[in-house]
Amino acid sequence: MTTTETNSSKQTQVEGEGSYSATHRYQKDLAQYQEQGNPERAAQRAKQAVEGPEGEALQQAEDEAKRRGEQAPRK
Repeated sequence: MTTTETNSSKQTQVEGEGSYSATHRYQKDLAQYQEQGNPERAAQRAKQAVEGPEGEALQQAEDEAKRRGEQAPRK
């Protein structure tokens, strides 16, 4: 393969925001977690985090995310 062929093949891949490879990895990992993971355990750990010492920081982060969502321009 020549340098020109290598460069042109790289240019056909869409990466960055909307990265195809990142989306593929995420979907693959999510499917694997759903098949092999323990969602009940994850839910219990999340509940403990919210009700524990880090709960206030988590609530502040949630509130900030909601504020930013409200400020986002609508289409």
